[in-house]
Amino acid sequence: MARLIRNKQGIPSTLLTRFLNSPSSLLTLPYYSTSKRSLRTLAYEEIQANPNKPYTHTAFILHGLLGSARNWRSFSRTLVSSLSDSPSEWRMVLVDLRNHGNSAEMEGLDPPHDLVNAAKDLGNLINSKGWESPDVVIGHSMGGKVALQFAKSCGNRDYGENVKLPKQLWVLDSVPGEVTSDNSDGEVEKVLQTLQSLPSTVPSRTWLVNHMLDLGFSKSLSEWIGTNLKKAGGEETWAFNLEGAVQMFHSYRELSYWSLLEHPPKGLEISIVRAEKSDRWDADVITRLESLASPEGDGSAGKISVHVLPSSGHWVHVDNPKGLLEIMAPKLKSLMP
Repeated sequence: MARLIRNKQGIPSTLLTRFLNSPSSLLTLPYYSTSKRSLRTLAYEEIQANPNKPYTHTAFILHGLLGSARNWRSFSRTLVSSLSDSPSEWRMVLVDLRNHGNSAEMEGLDPPHDLVNAAKDLGNLINSKGWESPDVVIGHSMGGKVALQFAKSCGNRDYGENVKLPKQLWVLDSVPGEVTSDNSDGEVEKVLQTLQSLPSTVPSRTWLVNHMLDLGFSKSLSEWIGTNLKKAGGEETWAFNLEGAVQMFHSYRELSYWSLLEHPPKGLEISIVRAEKSDRWDADVITRLESLASPEGDGSAGKISVHVLPSSGHWVHVDNPKGLLEIMAPKLKSLMP
């Protein structure tokens, strides 16, 4: 059973969400300490298996569009558990990107709301806390492109000398190039257009889910959208800044990171995980990615690896968390203390 934690205002927050539960076989874990922070830069949560021990390694985890840090709590706890037998002590930092989760209410996260500034927010967070740079950055969907932008900017030293390249970058079911109408089914656009057509408050979560179902959206998607509501008096309102998120989505579609994949910086391994059943990948993109997968080499440049997550759609941490863990954990364990 998940431990209940409280933030500074004394509001309870469960460690697992209804929609994003992992299979029960993955939930027989030790208890974990989870701390929550809200900064002027970004809101984030920390998960560490042994909070009384100093951590030796840090991984940042970045959610996708209209998501939040809480979407990744369950998988992060499972990942920490799988790493507990290594000599390293891992800390997971689950970030709420700008316009999302608790960061949606943060002051100082000014426009333009694009991936360049979303990645810069990470650099500002590191600098403001005086942290060392994360060893690993993990990004899902839109968060995967934020991770790629972060690595690109670190390579250019855009955030100062203190913010260095991570050793590993994980891009989870995120197409690295431009996303055009030709290689998109348009579902995300339809969701955003639907949300924009609604008032800023709705009667209840049940009303929203039923409304989405009536419009032809799937039950799982409708329920997930419903998890992004928060109380506003007697009604419910969005837990994200919708207009800012829409701007971030446009940036996600427009930016391409093929050049980074073709010339990865020395010391960085970029691991691309493609979900086997995901509808976001064209055959030519898959072929191009596989051609970039690099052998060990002589160490003069970075490395690209490509993995296929079987029996999974786009929601990799929900559809096949065990398989994702089996791909990621050995590589994280390979990082020396």
